[in-house]
Amino acid sequence: MVQTSDGTIYKSRTKVLLEFFRRSRDRWKQKCRAAKAQAKKAQNNLRWLQQSRNDWKGRAQQAEAELQRLREEQKMAFP
Repeated sequence: MVQTSDGTIYKSRTKVLLEFFRRSRDRWKQKCRAAKAQAKKAQNNLRWLQQSRNDWKGRAQQAEAELQRLREEQKMAFP
């Protein structure tokens, strides 16, 4: 039996416990890295979508301004 400093008692051998805890830690770290990578991908995608939206919004505003200018020109040419 192995007893830790906090009073927890384990019945398994130390070598088995060490391997179990090492694997547990490695799985936790891998899960954390995967979540971090997914979050970064989502942030990059969001940034790209916002930029794309702003670009299209600018194009639409320019087209609207051009249309308005052409309508005014047409009114002046054919009253």
